[in-house]
This record gives sequence, C-alpha cells and structure tokens, in this order.
Amino acid sequence: MDTSIIEALRNELQRRADPAVRESGRRYFKEDPLSYGIQNAEVNRLAARYFQQVKTLTKRELFDLCEELLYSRYNEEAFIACEWSARLQKQYDREDFEIFEHWLNAYIDNWAKCDTLCNHTIGSIVTGFPELVERLKQWSFSGNRWVRRGAAVTLVLPARRGLFLEDVLEIAQNLLTDEDDLVQKGYGWMLKEAAKQHRDEVFAWILARRNIMPRTSLRYAIEKMPPEMRAEAMSRN
Repeated sequence: MDTSIIEALRNELQRRADPAVRESGRRYFKEDPLSYGIQNAEVNRLAARYFQQVKTLTKRELFDLCEELLYSRYNEEAFIACEWSARLQKQYDREDFEIFEHWLNAYIDNWAKCDTLCNHTIGSIVTGFPELVERLKQWSFSGNRWVRRGAAVTLVLPARRGLFLEDVLEIAQNLLTDEDDLVQKGYGWMLKEAAKQHRDEVFAWILARRNIMPRTSLRYAIEKMPPEMRAEAMSRN
C-alpha cells in the first residue's frame, strides 16, 4: 500500500494543529482523546481536498488507507477516514459491512468517532442492504459500549426519514436499561429522530416504559415533542 498520501496528510495536520483548539475540545469527552486540535470544518475541507488524490484508487485500496488513518487513534484522522469511506457508498457491497464492523470494534474509542462512522458509513450500508439491521440488533448486546451505541446511532439518519421503525423500537428495547449514559443518549437520539415521522408510535412506546426508562434516554427521546407530551412522558405512574 502506498502511504505517501497519508504521510502528506499527517504532515499538514501537524502544521495546522492548534493547542488551544485541542484543549477546548477535551471538555466534550470523558476520555482524553488524541487530537491535533483542528476545527471540524477545516478537517472536512482537508478530507475533501485529499480525497481528490485518492478517488481513483480501488475501493479496497481506499479502505486500506482509511484503516491506516483509524489505526492512529487521532480524532481528525478518524473523521477523514469516515468521510472517505462514506463517499464510496454507491460502491458498497453487502460484504463491506464486515470491514466497517471491524473498524467499530477495533478503532472506535469515543462517541464522536462512533457517531461519525455509524451515522454515515454504516448507516448508508444498512439502508442499502436492509437485512443488515439484524446485525445491529446483535450489537445491542455487545460488551463494547461503542458497539452498543453504534446499534442505535447507525439508524439515526434512516429513522429521521421514517425508515426501520419496528427495528428502532426493538433496538431501543434491547438497550432500554443499559447503564452506560452514552448508550442511553445514543438510543434516546435514535428515538427522537424516529419520532419526527412516527411521533404517536414512539410516544406510545415511551409511555409504556417511562417508569423504567433512564431519565437521560427519556429526555433525549422527547426533546422535540410538544410541551404537554413531554410533561406526560416525564410523569411517573
């Protein structure tokens, strides 16, 4: 694998690194993530510019470059890897899911990487191959907190469009009493997006479980609902 493009990209990331941005970004994480300290908008511009140099590679070659970036553990490199892999969504085959699942298990170590990979790359392949949603249901029982969060946040964008409602509710049920607050936020977010097209169904599901649903998940799920519905959901029987 020719990694010269990765070396050039890393050199530019190092030149643009800003300790103040790096320090400011830490407040969003419980972990202490590896970061150069570059604003997301700038990272996106770099991802787009460098993609022009790699877009003629085969899908396999580009996935290898993405894995090289993910391996570094730097947030910015992971975001670029996710941006590149998402740009290939029209070329996805069902078997590519195994690659993305491996990335999630092996390289994802904070919520930002999890959401970036799952919202776009994995969300796109599941939308293209709907039978893969069954794999997400298996993820909801994983011992890896990021895989469990991924089970939910992978469906955030499809759920916003009204897709996968029954699967959304099944995954939320699997994660209902998860003790990890980042998993709770993940499935609450999924429910909030599903409610944009299926408010009554999601609200009924929440009401039936409001006495056992963690407050964190509940608040996320009902955030955009009318005040009277939020009040009813937050009340205990």
